[in-house]
Amino acid sequence: MRMFCNQCGSNVPGGAAACPGCGARFAAAPGAAGPFPPARPAPMTQAAHVAEPVASPAFRLDLSRWTNSDRVTGIGTLLLLISLFLPWYGVDILGISAEADGLTANGYLYVVLLLCVAIIAYLLLWAGFEELPARLPLSHGQRLLAASGVNTALVLLAFLIRPDETGWRFGAFTGLLAALAAMVPLVIPAVRAHRARA
Repeated sequence: MRMFCNQCGSNVPGGAAACPGCGARFAAAPGAAGPFPPARPAPMTQAAHVAEPVASPAFRLDLSRWTNSDRVTGIGTLLLLISLFLPWYGVDILGISAEADGLTANGYLYVVLLLCVAIIAYLLLWAGFEELPARLPLSHGQRLLAASGVNTALVLLAFLIRPDETGWRFGAFTGLLAALAAMVPLVIPAVRAHRARA
């Protein structure tokens, strides 16, 4: 029968009077065959001082966590992101045509680009974690509505204030419609909730 030393944790063969690792003496218990370790608590090993790591939530993409509003907002945001690289403005002079995408013509649309990436990343995190790793302000719908609202305002500004002598192109219309489509499904529940509180 093997035992363990309470002082150093070494294996002690049965019948030993002292620990081979640290030399601690064992007292024989009455009627017991073999060593009987002293009745005192074992010293804590270095591993015992280390706190157990907290398991982080596992990411598992489950698109069923999205509501219909989340899906519409995600698709609208993705289309808005793509539209930023399409021609927004163009001009035809003496048979020569020139076009510019939204980002080239309006540098502030880079804010829209960053917000689109953030919204898509947030929606993926929302579908992948049962509980988000970090606590964020506002509710889920309010976060999406705030980001989509900023996008819509900036896109509308870029649509209305176009460079001189230019006309709108396909990208401008696509961007405006996509921004509105991403925001509208979030506005309707917010308005209903506001009316219910009033």
